[in-house]
Amino acid sequence: MPDRKVYNVVAAVIERDGRYLITQRMAKAVFPLYWEFPGGKVEAGEDDATALRREMLEELAADVEVEGAVDHTRHDYAEFTVDFRVYRCRLLNEDIRPLNVADFRWVSPDEFKDFRFPPADDAAIAALAEERFSAPGGGKGQ
Repeated sequence: MPDRKVYNVVAAVIERDGRYLITQRMAKAVFPLYWEFPGGKVEAGEDDATALRREMLEELAADVEVEGAVDHTRHDYAEFTVDFRVYRCRLLNEDIRPLNVADFRWVSPDEFKDFRFPPADDAAIAALAEERFSAPGGGKGQ
């Protein structure tokens, strides 16, 4: 198989009153208008926490504290692979707004089924459904 492009991607799980922050991808993005946990690609020279803080500011004007890894999966798509790492984060400001996302919502885990997510998010969604993210040091794959 020829060299397959691997993208290192980080995402934030932010909980407020039993609801989780999800964002809608832009219409011209890969998986247009799908929903996902906010985050994005790790750029050269960045560690995961730095990338996640940058992405949250760029997407939502959200300042976050990265608290710990909760899930790690790799997902092969037809054209590329995503190394997907999910972190529990704490939102430090309440005045978030959609800057580089189409929309955002706060949803409960039982509402995830009402939104279309890219396949790489499936493991994180399953972990939330099982309430593993709320356990100290929770999650799998670490």
